[in-house]
Amino acid sequence: MLKEKILVYIQNKEMDNLKTLLTNAEEMEILQAFHEMSPEEQVIAFRLLPKDKALAVFEDLDTDEQQNMLRSFTDENAIEFINEMAPDDRVRLLDEMPASVAKKLLNSLSQGEREATNVIMGYRRETAGRIMTTEFITLRKNMTVEQALDKVSQQAEEKETIYTLFVTDEAKKLEGILTLKGLLIAKGTSGKNLAETDGNTLIEDIMSKNTISVSTDTDQEDVAHTLQTLDLLAIPVVDKEGRIVGIVTIDDAVDILEEEATEDIFNQAGMLDVQGKEASLSETMVKGNLWSIWKIRVPFLFITLGAGMLGGIIMEGFEDVLATIVGVAFFIPLIMDMGGNVGTQSSTVFARGIVLGHIDTKKFFSFLVKETSVGFSMGAIFGAISGVIAGFWQGDAMLGMAVGVSVAFTMTLAASLGFFVPFILVKLKLDQAAGSAPLITSVKDVVGLLVYFLSVSIFMNAALQTAYEYAYECACVYCGC
Repeated sequence: MLKEKILVYIQNKEMDNLKTLLTNAEEMEILQAFHEMSPEEQVIAFRLLPKDKALAVFEDLDTDEQQNMLRSFTDENAIEFINEMAPDDRVRLLDEMPASVAKKLLNSLSQGEREATNVIMGYRRETAGRIMTTEFITLRKNMTVEQALDKVSQQAEEKETIYTLFVTDEAKKLEGILTLKGLLIAKGTSGKNLAETDGNTLIEDIMSKNTISVSTDTDQEDVAHTLQTLDLLAIPVVDKEGRIVGIVTIDDAVDILEEEATEDIFNQAGMLDVQGKEASLSETMVKGNLWSIWKIRVPFLFITLGAGMLGGIIMEGFEDVLATIVGVAFFIPLIMDMGGNVGTQSSTVFARGIVLGHIDTKKFFSFLVKETSVGFSMGAIFGAISGVIAGFWQGDAMLGMAVGVSVAFTMTLAASLGFFVPFILVKLKLDQAAGSAPLITSVKDVVGLLVYFLSVSIFMNAALQTAYEYAYECACVYCGC
């Protein structure tokens, strides 16, 4: 794969070979490789890309990746890249940047690019006007096919798309739509000259007057669905006077539908604000100062500390049992580890299920019951196995029973906590990423230890009592009493 080759060249510092590899690679291959590379590796590879390919790759990177890339540029390089981006892609990037940085970059643009960007930024967010591009080709209906092809050829390189062409009058009002394919057929270059036309045919004769457009204030999701439903490559955006001011292309529609689908998933799960909240918490945990990180993480660790002390108190309360039956201590790590692993699995399943929309929080308790039953079934199996092994190892069936029951109970409890604890933390608007593991571990360890020692006391005392009664009966028979 391309990514592996890039990393090998970077590791071996073979920059000439890396440059050749990237020059010959397809843009989509490079983009896919970049998504799987670290920020540092992306920067090294990006600097070796040819300028045109670098710009194409840059425009398709995620906004976070673009910002990371810009931070590695000199101011001059950053301004150059921002200036050469398509207006809609530029606006999307500037929207995600701090206001002071965005203003600085905007002011550094050439006058034409700054004006095009300001036009788009003047519309409300999440509307057609905000996501449209102003780079499209317009034709006049009194143009000939030959003239139209000449114009397309001259402007093709600087426009975002040339596959859909828009026919306007002198006031820029939309009058018709024409595809590049239709234009080429009219010229007769396709070999299928169905209209039996030539280069002197007028655009008015071959354009479609049945135009479909959206207004600048149309919701972006409606625009995307229109493109998807009608299978269009681009759709014109018109102002209140019917003048075309931009177009929305299918690649933008795909991004919008993906964003809206993610939002709908959280909405259906009853957790619409989770994504933004989790993103904010994640940024604080990664980029925040020491005090802000402490405020989130340390309180949960105090809970773990307290639980650990409580566990010590429980063990002290059963000191006689540990002193009498040394083998009891051998299985404490087993019980703790089995419960810990199940708790981690369950909390991970919960987090992924929420993100992907597989868990509906309105029906949470049905999911909790199912996960608890999964924990019980696994606990029963591993409890039986560990109990048999412990019994044979220590030569004590009652100790094996205590171990088996404790493993089964702790695994069941851990599975239940793995769902319940992060759910409660999310509902309380606390950081489930930092809090779930400490809370699950604390509750599971304390309760698991208590159940284990109680089980040992019950089963072992019963065994000792039975042994005592048997010995007493044997003595009576021997003595004849």
